[in-house]
Amino acid sequence: MSGILEGKRVLITGVLMESSIAFHTAKLAQEQGAEIILTAFPRPTLTERIAKKLPKPTKVLELDVTNEEHLGRLADLVGEELGGLDGVVHSIGFAPQDALGGNFLNTPFESVATAMHVSAYSLKSLTMACLPLMQNGGSVVGLTFDAQYAWPQYDWMGPAKAALEATSRYMARDLGKQNIRCNLISAGPIGSMAAKSIPGFGELAAVWDSRAPLEWDLKDPEPAGRGVVALLSDWFPKTTGEIIHVDGGLHAIGA
Repeated sequence: MSGILEGKRVLITGVLMESSIAFHTAKLAQEQGAEIILTAFPRPTLTERIAKKLPKPTKVLELDVTNEEHLGRLADLVGEELGGLDGVVHSIGFAPQDALGGNFLNTPFESVATAMHVSAYSLKSLTMACLPLMQNGGSVVGLTFDAQYAWPQYDWMGPAKAALEATSRYMARDLGKQNIRCNLISAGPIGSMAAKSIPGFGELAAVWDSRAPLEWDLKDPEPAGRGVVALLSDWFPKTTGEIIHVDGGLHAIGA
């Protein structure tokens, strides 16, 4: 029986650790029949080492999503490798340390601008860089952390994720005519490299222990990866501008 991504070609960003959602997305995508290509920054060699743990070999390209030169050459490099694309996974987020950890009211605009550029605007810039390869439509899937609420220690990454969520909706509006869907997975906390950069991450993650209806495991990124793969597949052909929660149900619980 063929997988749900049989014949699909997918670009995946953000594979930095084996514990990341992006790594498990890549692994599941290959298992479900996709050809994939990875991008990495600032250390492609780290991603190349992690990629060796995937079921099949895959190429890693250096990509800084704030670098116009990198974005400008992306379509040619990916096209040489895969010929085209059917899916793009945006798993990119960054905020300077002074934008996290309880410093919300004192964060300078320069740090806020960096968080917005890397974490939100890059969804648009990455997709537009890949657009020439998506002539037959496709699926763009990003990762968010529920921006409806103010989370402990998360600070300016919260507004950055809110901007990401709004960006996804506007992209869904403008790319629908080209049969390109744009959706997000809102995942619960995972003990990834991104999480480890948040001061006091344990306080944030502890919320899940007391409130999530389904038991949540910080060490298990596979459920979120499955969500991404499902949205990349043809099983959601008329779903766009959506945010699918893979968070153990916590988003539905008030207290």
